[in-house]
Amino acid sequence: MFYWVVKAILGPILHIVFRPWAEGVDNVPKEGPAILAGNHLSFADHFFGPLHLRRKVISLGKSDYFTGRGIKGFFTRMFFSGVGTVPIDRSGGKASEAALRTGLRVLREGHLLGIYPEGTRSPDGRLYKGKTGVARLALESRAPVIPWAMVNTFEMMPPGRPLPKFGIRPEVRFGKPLDFSRYYGMEDDRLVLRAVTDEIMYALMELSGQEYVDKYAASARVEMERAARAAAKGE
Repeated sequence: MFYWVVKAILGPILHIVFRPWAEGVDNVPKEGPAILAGNHLSFADHFFGPLHLRRKVISLGKSDYFTGRGIKGFFTRMFFSGVGTVPIDRSGGKASEAALRTGLRVLREGHLLGIYPEGTRSPDGRLYKGKTGVARLALESRAPVIPWAMVNTFEMMPPGRPLPKFGIRPEVRFGKPLDFSRYYGMEDDRLVLRAVTDEIMYALMELSGQEYVDKYAASARVEMERAARAAAKGE
C-alpha cells in the first residue's frame, strides 16, 4: 500500500517538473512474473524507472538502507520501502545465495523484479560488465527478461549529486523480452551464466546507446578514485 501512496504523490509532481517519457511499455507483461534487467546510472533511476508502469516493481537493495539510525535512517527506510525495495545482504558467499532465493521468491509470487546486473551505479555514465546473478534468476525462475534502459539520468543526477538538475528530460526504454529457454536446466554452468548475462548487457547497450566497458563498475570506481588521489598528490 505504501508503494502506491508514494507513487500517487510523487508521480504527478515528477511528470510536471521533469516531463519524463517512456518507450516500449507494452513489452512489460500485464501480469505474471518478469525480470526487469536495467542499467544503473543514477539514484534517480529508483524514481523514473517504474514511473510509467501500472504494476509494482520490487527491487533488491542492500540491507544497509534499512538499518540506519536517527532521522536520516528513518527517512531512508521509508523511501526504499516506498519504492518497493526488499533488503538483502550483499556481502557475498551465503549472502549472495540468500539474495538469489529472495529474488526467486518474488518471482514465484508473480511480481515484477527489478535488478541492476552491474551491481552498482555507473561511475561515469558508461555501461559496465554484468554480474551473473541475473542469469541464474532468469534460468531458475524461467521468467521472461525485459531489458530496462534509463537514459539521461546520469546527466540529471550523477553519483554524488544530492539534487537533480532541471531542464534534463529522463527517459526509460523497455526492450522486447529475451528468450533463454535454450539454456533451461543449465543454471549451474558458469559459461552459460556468463553467456546469458552478456546477452542481457548487449541488449541494454543497444537500447541505451551507452558505451560498453568489459569490467565491473565497482572495480572501475576504485580505479578512478585511485587516479584522482594520485593526481591530487601530484598537484
